[in-house]
Amino acid sequence: MSVVYLAGPTVFLPNASEIFETMKSILARYQLTGAAPVDNQIGLEQLPPGQKLAEAIYLADEALMQKADAAIFNTDPFRRGTEMDAGTAFEVGYCKALGLPMTGWTSDPRPYPAKVAGYMKSVFGEELTAVDKNEHGGTSGALRDPDGVLVHSDGKYQNLMIDVAIEKSGGRTYADPDWQKAFERAAEHLSRIV
Repeated sequence: MSVVYLAGPTVFLPNASEIFETMKSILARYQLTGAAPVDNQIGLEQLPPGQKLAEAIYLADEALMQKADAAIFNTDPFRRGTEMDAGTAFEVGYCKALGLPMTGWTSDPRPYPAKVAGYMKSVFGEELTAVDKNEHGGTSGALRDPDGVLVHSDGKYQNLMIDVAIEKSGGRTYADPDWQKAFERAAEHLSRIV
């Protein structure tokens, strides 16, 4: 069976083991084997937080990605923000460079600009404003935030570099408020392209 790297901030949750087991169970229904980052980090719990542990985790995750046949990514907004976990974003790029088939999933079905608009309104009480079309180069968004920064990636769940990288690998990102439904749709798609 093909090995699928399970990427996302699940590793930081108190019930990570239980969630990874559910993911592996879903993947098994599609003749895929899930490999969670924590599967390759046994023994590292003895190291104190710091540089040595950080390097060991990085090398363990990198080795797991290099052995994988495919990857599935949780692109949920992280820490109550609008952006996905930065480590997971790095892993999308790494797996894309390896040429792995990839899919994504999120339990936040709002398009990226709606996430930013909601965040700016709830945290700062501010609205987005319409953008003037760029005279040079493309404009990947129609709004700017209160700091004048373009709210990009219209039609995508996250930064277009993430969603398009997944699409270019043959996959797509699935969204459903029920994470298991979104994950299952991503797993089923992955089983067809791996």
